[in-house]
Amino acid sequence: MDDFFGEGLETNEQKRKRKLEEVFDQSFESERRDFNQSLEQEVTVALIGDVNAGKSSTLNAILGREVATVGAKPGETTRIDQIRQHPEDKVVFVDTPGLNDANSLNSDTTWKFYQSADVILYFLNAAGTVLSETETKNFKKIYAHNKNIVIVVTKIDATNDLATILSHIELQLPGPKVVPVSALDGTNIDRLRREVLDILKKFNKDNLFVREIDPALRGKIANNWIVGAGTAAGAIGAVPFPGADIIPLTSIQIGLMLKLSNLYERNLSKESAKELLVVTIVGNSGKTAFRQLAKMVPGYGAVIGAGVASTATLALGYGTKYAYENKLELTPESLMGFIKKFRKKSDGAK
Repeated sequence: MDDFFGEGLETNEQKRKRKLEEVFDQSFESERRDFNQSLEQEVTVALIGDVNAGKSSTLNAILGREVATVGAKPGETTRIDQIRQHPEDKVVFVDTPGLNDANSLNSDTTWKFYQSADVILYFLNAAGTVLSETETKNFKKIYAHNKNIVIVVTKIDATNDLATILSHIELQLPGPKVVPVSALDGTNIDRLRREVLDILKKFNKDNLFVREIDPALRGKIANNWIVGAGTAAGAIGAVPFPGADIIPLTSIQIGLMLKLSNLYERNLSKESAKELLVVTIVGNSGKTAFRQLAKMVPGYGAVIGAGVASTATLALGYGTKYAYENKLELTPESLMGFIKKFRKKSDGAK
């Protein structure tokens, strides 16, 4: 009888809203499950290179805090240091005493770590003899078994012929990224940190690693994530098929919110995420936001355009980052205020 009188029938608007709710719920649960699983893994970063190649000082610079002892001399280090900032940490930095160390046992033990390491930082000292025959042989052996290597050329502040050194390395060891750094003045440390995170992202382990980094440096990481998400959202928004953008775009934005909440050690509930996400698209706040989004979406969703998708995602990311960094409560209303300013600024820049 209800169906006969129309009371039990779903309107088109109700169907759209229900479908959007289902899309969000499925995306959130999937993203949160994958995210939580990523935090249960272990991360191993192996530091390989001769003694006094700048391994410890570079690691300290990457993390923005002192976690490794600096200043060992050849033959003095007699063990492999497995460094954890806290005993319960799941991120371990394996600081070896060097493949050519006077204590041959150290060199043998070093090989046990590179095969299973998530990231290998292979250090070459720009102020010393770069790429000796032994260094070249050792690198090629390691690279044959583990491609997740970044060649770190250290102490570049102590050489006047960096271009020649880099050209020589890239010619002899083609394939891996080569990053010249100076832990003394900070040159290219941000770039090296990004390279490490890019490798770990392939294994979904970057979320765990960032918690090891000093909070003062987290803003740079957040910016990289936000720009990356904005670019990805723009690409999805450009897909010329009605409804094709809804699920992947939602996943990108939810993933970004989860990453930022983890980076800044804040909690994010499903309901909060839903309203924050929708307010970036609809331009309204409060519990009616999702209902308004359902009204504006024909069928089960429509392409909102590359520019709108990208801008909305950037606004969501930067607004979330601003609230977290300034210890503010992140609400649809406060985010809406930021979004209006961000969009006005973006329009003015065009």
